[in-house]
Amino acid sequence: MTEHLLEPRIIENKDWATFLFVFTFALIAFTKSVYENRFGDFMNLLFSDKYSKVYRDSSNIKSTFTVALFIAQLISFAFFIQLTLNLFGFASKTDWLLFIQITTLLTFFIFAKYLIEKIIATSFNIEEFAEQFNLQKVTYRTYIGLLILPINIILFYYDTFSTNIPLIIIAIILIMNTLTYLISIKKYQKLILGKLFYFILYLCTLEIAPYFFMYYWFTKGSA
Repeated sequence: MTEHLLEPRIIENKDWATFLFVFTFALIAFTKSVYENRFGDFMNLLFSDKYSKVYRDSSNIKSTFTVALFIAQLISFAFFIQLTLNLFGFASKTDWLLFIQITTLLTFFIFAKYLIEKIIATSFNIEEFAEQFNLQKVTYRTYIGLLILPINIILFYYDTFSTNIPLIIIAIILIMNTLTYLISIKKYQKLILGKLFYFILYLCTLEIAPYFFMYYWFTKGSA
């Protein structure tokens, strides 16, 4: 008699991710339809500085356009982190609870950092620079988030990818962030030179230390 062994078939639930991808693209499409000209300028950010010049007022950081694309960016980066962890064998890409945890951590990190920036900028009397600098960072990071969104979809639905892909993307993100800092420093060099000590303290406290501690926490936690 032939003995048949039944093995449980594990079916990964990807519906939640599909819903989020559709929601994100719908949010981007809605933003594009409502702010057509602004969205066009935003998408040309790598080739033209028109967007940075026209929408440089700090009040734009709280506009519907910025908030909507910030949500899309947050979802995109949370997916990218989870997919990177999956490629290196630290997590499952279909774990929706992990996605919620990553999104919550990112949201807390961003808003906590923003509030601390406001407090320090007020204390050092560099509010103007801090607001403009923050708006520029949000703009470029949102742009990066939208660019890696299609890559997230490919990495999520296909399994055969090299671990070099997320490393290359991370390197590009770091380069673009560095360029953002250099552009901001060049634009506000007169203001920075007048408050050089406070700027260096601001940079070390809020632009270097948080990422160093996150790297330290992650490497120690995965050791």
